Amino acid sequence: MKTPLELSFTNLTPSEPLKERVYARVARLERFFQGIIACRVFIEISNKSPHNIQDYSVRIALTVPGQEIAVSANPRPNERGHRDAYVAIRDAFDTAERRLKDYSARLREARKTPTPTEEPVAVVTRLFPERGYGFLEDPGGREIYFHQNAVINQGFDKLNIGAGVQFDEGSGLDGPQATRVRTI
Repeated sequence: MKTPLELSFTNLTPSEPLKERVYARVARLERFFQGIIACRVFIEISNKSPHNIQDYSVRIALTVPGQEIAVSANPRPNERGHRDAYVAIRDAFDTAERRLKDYSARLREARKTPTPTEEPVAVVTRLFPERGYGFLEDPGGREIYFHQNAVINQGFDKLNIGAGVQFDEGSGLDGPQATRVRTI
């Protein structure tokens, strides 16, 4: 983590065992995703009843590249909350772990290269074998120059006028130029 863990206790005295549990769970999160920038954990007693029943609330804010992941293990109104601080910590960090795994999976999916689209198709219209170049015509009627070195697998000598090819286009000195030509 790039910044140290921020740990805050509200309405309860911080204890070393609770701190150790939080530090251990943060270390576990870092095993799932090493790009965590910051982590803030807030532990509080959200209410005290006359019968000395305490509900623990845990909130976690994770900062990761491009996003903030927020988790809250708070009791809902009129609902019993976490009576045990360790259970509240466990539940909050389990949720944070799932959300971090989802975020990591989305990142991996975004990094995958898109499937290549179909290359443009053209027809060989003119060949100059003694000079080592030729011209293609695409479906739009454009004439595209290509050099013998652009033909894959040294196939320039096997090309004939009227042959269908796929090509990658670049720009040459005098207009469009095929940078890679492959026979269909």
